Amino acid sequence: MEVLFWKCFVLIFVIKCGFGSSRPNIIIMLMDDMGWGDLGVFGHPAKETPNLDKMAAEGMLFPDFYASNPLCSPSRAALLTGRLPIRNGFYTTNAHARNGYTPQIIVGGIGDDELLLPEILSTVGYRNKLVGKWHLGHQSQFHPLKHGFHEWFGAPNCHFGPYNNRDTPNIPVYKNENMVGRYYEEFNINRQTGESNLTILYKNEAIDFIHEQTKSNMGNPFFLYWAPDATHTPLYASKKFLGTSQRGLYGDAVRELDDSVGAILETLHDLDIADNTFVFFSSDNGGALVSKDHVDVINQIFCIFYVGGCNGPFLCGKETTYEGGMREPSIAWWPNHIQSGQISHQTGSHMDLFTTALELAGLQPPTDRTIDGSTLIPALLNNTHEKRPVFFYRGNELMAMRFGLYKIHRWTWTNGYDEFDKGIDFCRGEDVEGVTTHKQTNHTIQPLLFHLGRDPGEKYPIKPKTPEYNQVMLTMLKIVDKHMYNLKPGKPQLNWCDNAVQNWSPPGCEKLGKCLKKPRSNPELCTWPH
Repeated sequence: MEVLFWKCFVLIFVIKCGFGSSRPNIIIMLMDDMGWGDLGVFGHPAKETPNLDKMAAEGMLFPDFYASNPLCSPSRAALLTGRLPIRNGFYTTNAHARNGYTPQIIVGGIGDDELLLPEILSTVGYRNKLVGKWHLGHQSQFHPLKHGFHEWFGAPNCHFGPYNNRDTPNIPVYKNENMVGRYYEEFNINRQTGESNLTILYKNEAIDFIHEQTKSNMGNPFFLYWAPDATHTPLYASKKFLGTSQRGLYGDAVRELDDSVGAILETLHDLDIADNTFVFFSSDNGGALVSKDHVDVINQIFCIFYVGGCNGPFLCGKETTYEGGMREPSIAWWPNHIQSGQISHQTGSHMDLFTTALELAGLQPPTDRTIDGSTLIPALLNNTHEKRPVFFYRGNELMAMRFGLYKIHRWTWTNGYDEFDKGIDFCRGEDVEGVTTHKQTNHTIQPLLFHLGRDPGEKYPIKPKTPEYNQVMLTMLKIVDKHMYNLKPGKPQLNWCDNAVQNWSPPGCEKLGKCLKKPRSNPELCTWPH
C-alpha cells in the first residue's frame, strides 16, 4: 500500500510537469538477438530485409545506437525504466561481472518501486499492449499487466524447450492475465524443421490491436511494445518462409520479421494514422555468436554463412561489452515529422526511448530517481547531435564507456576457459590479443583506448604513451569518475533461484487443466558462468 501511494504521488507530479498536448501513438519494435549487420541497409550482402530497408529510407537510421546491456532481461528492463540495470536491479552480485537474466528458476523480477514507461503513459490516456517476450520476471507479481500494460499476448520467458513438465514445465503463453497454453504444446515449435506460426500470431496481434485502438479508443493514443523472439534460439519461422533465405533458418526468421514490420507499417498507412505514429525498431542485444564450429575469416567478414546474427564489422557478440554485443540495428520512422533518408550519428541507447516517448506524450521523466535516458527529439526532428557517454555494464561492473568516437575498456572478458574449452565462444573465430580475454582482466589503472571511427572492430588499442591517449584519457576518466561517484546500485534481482517458482501453475492453468504440481521450495544462490 505504501509503495502504491508513493507511485501515485510521483505519477501526479510527472503529469503536472508535462508539456505539449499532441500525443502520437508510439510503437517500439524490439527484436531478440538480431545483429547490427543483419539488415540490408546496414550492409548485409544477402539484401533480404526490403521492408526494414524501406523503413530506413523513409525515416532515420541510427548506426551508433546501443542496447543498455549485452543480455536480454537487463536490456529490456533498462528500456522500459530508462535506467541502467545496475540501478533498476537487473543484475547479480553472486560473482563479479556476470551476465544474469530471468530463467524459469529466477526468484526476482521488476520491482514495484520501478516506474515503467507504460505506467506513466497510461496516466494521459495511452492504451498499452505488449506482444511477445516479457522477460522481466514470470511470477504473477512481475507480469506486464501489473506494471502498466493493459493487454498482453506472449510469454514471460524464452521459448526454450520442449520440457517434460516433471522437473521443468513448458513455458506458458498468456492472453492478458491468464495463460492460454504452453510452448511445444498448444503453441508448437518444431525443433527438427524450425517451423512455427508464432511470428504470424505476433504480427496479427499487433495489427488487430492497431485496428481496435484506431476505431474504438475515442481518439486516445496507444503504445505498442512489439517484441517477437524468432531470432533467438531455438530459431523458428512459418512454413511460408522456411527455406527461402540464403542464410538458412536464421535468415528465414529475419525475412519473416521483416515482412511483419512491413505489414504493421502498411496498416498504419491504411488506417491513415502513419503521420501520428512514432515507430522505433531495434534489438535487445547483439547477435548471438555462440558456436562450436570454426568460422573462416571470409565468412566472418561478410556474414554470409552465419547460423546466428551478424554484427557487421564489430567485435564479438551477445554477452560481451564489445561493440558487437551492444551496438544495435536501429531505425526511427515518423512520416512528415522525421525527414526521410536521414542518418543520425547521435550516440544513444534504448534508455533514450523511455525519455523520448514521454516527451512525445507531453510528459517529463520522474525526478525522484536517476534517469539514464536522454531525449532523441533534437536528433529526430533536426538531425542535430551532442556528445553523450554510453556506459557498458556487465552485471555489477562498468566494463567500458564510449564518448564521441572514443571508447575505453576498464575490464575485458569474453567468457571463462571452462566454457570456452567446451566450444562456447562469444567471439566466434575472433581473437584480439589482450582484448578478447578469457580471464577477467582489470585495466582500470590504464584502460584500453580505441577510436571507433578508425577502428570500429576494436582491434588496435591506442598506445598509452602517445599524446592522443593521454589527452583523451583525461576526459574519459573524468566522465567515469563522475558516473561512479553518483551511482547508487539498486537491490539485485537476479541473485536467487528456486525450482519451486517455475511456471508450474500459472494464472489460468486450472481452466485449461494445465496446472502442474510444484516441488518444495529450496532457494539457492544462482550460478552465472557467463
